[in-house]
Amino acid sequence: MTLNSALKISSTGLTAERFRMDVISSNIANSNSMKVGDKMPYRRRLVDLSGTPDGVEIVGVKQDMNAFRTAVEPGNPNADANGVVTYSNVEPVNEMVNMMSASRAYEANIAAFNSAKGMIRSALSIGK
Repeated sequence: MTLNSALKISSTGLTAERFRMDVISSNIANSNSMKVGDKMPYRRRLVDLSGTPDGVEIVGVKQDMNAFRTAVEPGNPNADANGVVTYSNVEPVNEMVNMMSASRAYEANIAAFNSAKGMIRSALSIGK
């Protein structure tokens, strides 16, 4: 592995974790959406990442097929005939934990990138 490939691998990790944070942010923003008429509430999204010899690859985004949250709220205009309101399957506390994990991974990739960059600078200064 060369130092240039270390920079490339760290940059793919940065890109992947930034994308993951964007998806998590979208999940949090839509955590209180509810079923309105025939339109179903927001379904949580998950990012599929894969490790390759060249770094991290974003495989895709899939929907979390876990059940929606329900609450009995007979006064809610979006309640069904039984007074039940269907909410998104996003749990904000879990999303915040995932956001912290993605943020830490992003910071770790920055540290690895900066270390490789420092080694390249040191190697270039040997010839002086």
